[in-house]
Amino acid sequence: MIKAFKYRLYPNTAQVRELEIMLETHRRLYNECLAQRKERYETAQESVKYTQQSAWFKSARGANDWYARLNFSSAQATMRRLDKAFQAFFRRIKTGDKPGYPRFKARGRFDSWTYPAHGDGARLLDGKLRLQHIGVVRVRQHRPAQGTIKTVQIKIEAGKWFVIASCEIGDAPPPRTEDTAVGIDVGLEHFLSTDQGEQVDNPRYQKEALRRLRVVGRAVSRKKKGSRNRGKAVSKLRSIHARVSNKRRDHHHKVARDFVSRYAFIAAESLTVKNMVRNRRLSRSISDAGWSQFLNILRAKAESAGSVFVEVPPQGTSQACSGCGAVVRKALSVRQHRCPECGLSLQRDVNAARNILARGQARMEPVWLNVAH
Repeated sequence: MIKAFKYRLYPNTAQVRELEIMLETHRRLYNECLAQRKERYETAQESVKYTQQSAWFKSARGANDWYARLNFSSAQATMRRLDKAFQAFFRRIKTGDKPGYPRFKARGRFDSWTYPAHGDGARLLDGKLRLQHIGVVRVRQHRPAQGTIKTVQIKIEAGKWFVIASCEIGDAPPPRTEDTAVGIDVGLEHFLSTDQGEQVDNPRYQKEALRRLRVVGRAVSRKKKGSRNRGKAVSKLRSIHARVSNKRRDHHHKVARDFVSRYAFIAAESLTVKNMVRNRRLSRSISDAGWSQFLNILRAKAESAGSVFVEVPPQGTSQACSGCGAVVRKALSVRQHRCPECGLSLQRDVNAARNILARGQARMEPVWLNVAH
């Protein structure tokens, strides 16, 4: 299992300057490699492979002092990042999706670089991070990293620097034996509802900060592009967005940890959020809830705790009666489920959570039968 640990960096003034130079050099390397691929295809209808660009970089760093200061493995990781973008581009073409040709990265659109091997250019030890050509940077290591550190990523978010250590922590724990199960239905009225009637409030962090976002957003639009005042306003806007994002992520982690600690089996809906946000009336509220992030966190925590996490198709979970299975059609505005067949009356999301749990258990029955035999 791979687990990531994220820590805040506290570089001094000189180190901040060196970190910014390193990030900018990686960005320019990415853009130069993209330009090479684009030019070669336009002029000769040929593709440029990663191996060719890696060989080019060996000679290029001899003539370019900025490239010479890059750790060679981290430069290769940046070139592989571009190669993965092209692989995704070609894969989308084959599947008929919207391709999305890899874009040149402007400042502010490139925020990280990676050291693919711990100890080669970056080493994290005892609250300190040693970086090649930068020195020892102070780290707020609020919890120890587990297992063996494999890769190290340096990232900037709203003017703050972070290190992300990806660690190999061994095999997943054995499945838990407790007979505890829960079905979860995420929503907007409540962040989530369970089959047992438990409901978690929706904090709506973006809505809470919307007035400030609008005020600062208008301030950005009034500033001249490229000016120092515009840069300050953009930094302030990013800080507000980052705070909203951090509060939302913290809420997701706390809710997920609570459910994983209580239940050995968790069933949830398999949602396609990118299609759901096309609803212009609900897109902001859906994005504010952050369902995809929450379900990813819940899945990861369940795996690390030995809990079983199952996703089921969401179609019909709100319309079907959890008591008798009859289909009871109702609009989204109708928040109470009342079945004319069996007389069951439940809050709409609780009824859906019961259906989700039943579908999840039905999906896992063949697996349990095979294990039993």
